[in-house]
Amino acid sequence: MNNLITVKEASEWASNYLDKRVTTSNISYLIQYGRIEKQGKNGKTLISKDELKKYYQSFLGKREIDWKEQLGNDLNWHLSFDYLKEADTTKHVHRLHPYKGKFIPQLVEYFLNEKTDEFKKQVYFKKGDIILDPFSGSGTTMVQANEMGINAVGIDISAFNALIGNVKVGKYDFDDIQQEIKKITQKLKQFVGENRHKEFDRKLLDALTAFNKKYFPSPDFKIWVRKKEIDEKRYAKQKLQEILPTYQKLIKEFEIQLHQGKTGHEFLDQWYLPPIREELELVFEQIKQVQKVSTKKVLSIILSRTIRSCRATTHADLATLIDPVREVYYCRKHGKICKPLFTIFNWWERYSKDTLKRLSSFNRLRTDTQQICLVGDSREIDIVSEVEKRKPDFAKIIRQQKIKGIFSSPPYVGLINYHEQHAYAYDLFGFERRDELEIGPLFKGKGREARSSYIDGVSQVLINSRKFMVEDFDVFLVANDKFNMYPSIAEKANMTIINQFKRPVLNRTEKDKGAYSETIFHLKSK
Repeated sequence: MNNLITVKEASEWASNYLDKRVTTSNISYLIQYGRIEKQGKNGKTLISKDELKKYYQSFLGKREIDWKEQLGNDLNWHLSFDYLKEADTTKHVHRLHPYKGKFIPQLVEYFLNEKTDEFKKQVYFKKGDIILDPFSGSGTTMVQANEMGINAVGIDISAFNALIGNVKVGKYDFDDIQQEIKKITQKLKQFVGENRHKEFDRKLLDALTAFNKKYFPSPDFKIWVRKKEIDEKRYAKQKLQEILPTYQKLIKEFEIQLHQGKTGHEFLDQWYLPPIREELELVFEQIKQVQKVSTKKVLSIILSRTIRSCRATTHADLATLIDPVREVYYCRKHGKICKPLFTIFNWWERYSKDTLKRLSSFNRLRTDTQQICLVGDSREIDIVSEVEKRKPDFAKIIRQQKIKGIFSSPPYVGLINYHEQHAYAYDLFGFERRDELEIGPLFKGKGREARSSYIDGVSQVLINSRKFMVEDFDVFLVANDKFNMYPSIAEKANMTIINQFKRPVLNRTEKDKGAYSETIFHLKSK
């Protein structure tokens, strides 16, 4: 029992052990999320000093300490949500479609819910309120608002982004969706069989499997490379030349075309092999014939996910396309010879099932509230008028009670081209691109002029949004403000930053594990 200490004693011990301030809140967080076990009797909370020491010596504990040393002691580890599994942060419709630059739903939920804690001292929103996300992106704020009984309006300059968000929060006839998926899948299966794409793909895969098993055994090959027992680059080049004749023989046998002519769809012409392109066009034509609009939108999202995964590129370059790939290639990511795709069939089936599962899962949680994402420029859009065109009842609610506040993540200056990340969908579906109206896109850079334009853009969004909000509004903006632009943004919008929550962002991408933080700025009227 001498090893058991109180939360206050644990705070003092940890502060001495780490030579930095550890608050009682920090200790309570570790107990709440199961990092250390709560002990004691008669309502008294005690913890094991040895267990606490083990935690700070563990990976999670070391990471918290290291990141605070790099990013500052004002880093709020409570908002790291490091206790969550990936399945929690990508639950139901939140992984309905790939999207760069979205925040996790738990961050939205934390600020929208009616709970308080040692960090969040008051409740900002309640059930029945209306919240605005003027940079809606993939619709995370709208989805979480629905789940929590809050109405929401999203706005995005990208028509495709708005489609993603609206599909996530839509209501559906699941029987109709299943029937349409079944019909399209049967048509695709017949087409693939007649063109022998699937048979070719299977034979090529069988040949590669046998070849890789012999020359790139797993995990032995990666161990040889790591120990420098083999020159990876030279060995891979040599073996690639050995398998190429087999590939070329199959290409000739099945009369597979590797190049297509120009059709006026620049992205599709460049990044898809002819067999893939033919199947995409077939499925797209089938979707056009679907009668129910809501079903048609869901099928469009399934097709978009499919075509994104079927681009003619290497596995390592899927996120950042470099050059089209039309032959087998050595894949450093997997440590073996891989191939481009020649049929969409497997991905179409996989995403069809996954989409239905995710929409059904969210449907069981949804509340009877209103959500809509508008396509438009948040700097000037008339929110009520645009909502009225599609949801008159919701527009009436907005007029009566007004919008309570904002939870949004504006684009990070010079980081992402938001239209370009879904270029394949714009090319296939024919959506209008409005790249020139993006705020802070990658193509404008991060220079002085770009930053000035960014400050003007975001502040104008806030100025326009105020017209539709209550007087005592709460605005939460998530940003990594390394250029210190948000004080100027607040000033230009006649707002003041009353609080900042600085949080660690864990595992942003597969390749980027470095210490990184973002700040949630809480703004109110001056």
